[in-house]
Amino acid sequence: MTFFQIIAILVTLAAVFSFVNYRWLKLPTTIGLMVMSILLSVGLLIAGHFDQHVRDQALAVLERVQFSHALMHGLLAYLLFAGALHVDLNDLKQQKIVIAILATAGVVASTFLVGGMIWWLAKLIVPGMRLPYVYCLLFGALISPTDPIAVLGILKKLGSPKTLETKIVGESLFNDGVGVVVFMALWGIVGLGGHGTDEYVGAMQIVKLFAIETIGGAAFGFVIGVIAYRMLKAVDNYQVEVLISLALVTGGYALAEAWHLSGPIAMVVAGLLIGNHGRMFAMSSKTRDHLDTFWELVDEVLNAVLFVMIGLEVLELTVTGAYVLAGLCAIPATLLARWITIGASTAALRPFRAFTPHATKIMTWAGLRGGISIALALSIPRDAPGRELIVTMTYIVVVFSIVVQGLTIGPLLRRWGVSQRHIDAAH
Repeated sequence: MTFFQIIAILVTLAAVFSFVNYRWLKLPTTIGLMVMSILLSVGLLIAGHFDQHVRDQALAVLERVQFSHALMHGLLAYLLFAGALHVDLNDLKQQKIVIAILATAGVVASTFLVGGMIWWLAKLIVPGMRLPYVYCLLFGALISPTDPIAVLGILKKLGSPKTLETKIVGESLFNDGVGVVVFMALWGIVGLGGHGTDEYVGAMQIVKLFAIETIGGAAFGFVIGVIAYRMLKAVDNYQVEVLISLALVTGGYALAEAWHLSGPIAMVVAGLLIGNHGRMFAMSSKTRDHLDTFWELVDEVLNAVLFVMIGLEVLELTVTGAYVLAGLCAIPATLLARWITIGASTAALRPFRAFTPHATKIMTWAGLRGGISIALALSIPRDAPGRELIVTMTYIVVVFSIVVQGLTIGPLLRRWGVSQRHIDAAH
């Protein structure tokens, strides 16, 4: 099967599922697409019991797609840039301290909290498997980044307080990049990626890697953003300007990867610069309209394909009673770790700034896990200890996060009286 045929299958499935969801299910788009993809995967698994050829063909398609590679070395660049493009930099500056703490120290703290709990739980649930502590930390690192794409539409429809929305969006945009860097640093500790499991990386090397990836990625994103900004300012033709923005993302992300800098952080910084200063000073109203329409379309299409792919990854799972139980136990572990890190951060900052009522509970429940967690889990080599357990736990946590948390955050906001309409009514 050719690569074009695989793309045709994914896009067609996304279109058909979007149509069915819009006409009948009425779920948030990403949730509806993923649910239908999971049902399709379950159907293929059932059919595979009667005809092994069906399951083999489906697995061959997934093998050709390489979800982890497709997301981490392609889709993520466009999704992060499109997300950052519509974030108000002034709002972000007002919440910069909270966002910085949650996206850095919060991710690191969550990694160790989740890793510690999973290490303890794995010994109880899967007695025959001794999951090394560093692999538990790998799971903590890949599951800590949040991906609230599915819930943002709900927050906006409810008119949630702007400060709360900015915290959730800002944290999500930056902790993706930080989470990847933490994962790669831990990856280096055990010498994965073809260096052998006996090779260890020193603490200073990890700090150096973290600094180069994050700070270097941010600086690189700023530089290419400024270059693109000057090019946009020098022309007044929306076709050329849209093409420049596309080149900024495609070429910039590829170059960041080649230079071993954080591509995700670079795209966020570049997107913020173009979406704010570029939109205000370098574009005509006509260009702004076309640029917004283009990137909104890119965002919607890629998200649709992404969540179809997430649903289809059920076919990759190793489903056993112990693995499923471990995944179910990982759900409260990840939620508890997030609640602790957010609670500690808000408690430390509360004397200096005001927070929305129930902010800790809302940000804990609204911090959805998504495709990046699955992609990182699938990037672990197949012969690594506990790899199948980690992939299964990750998938269960992500599905629960997107479906259950994504569908219930709206009712919870209304119940807690935190939507903007409730706040206005109270006044």
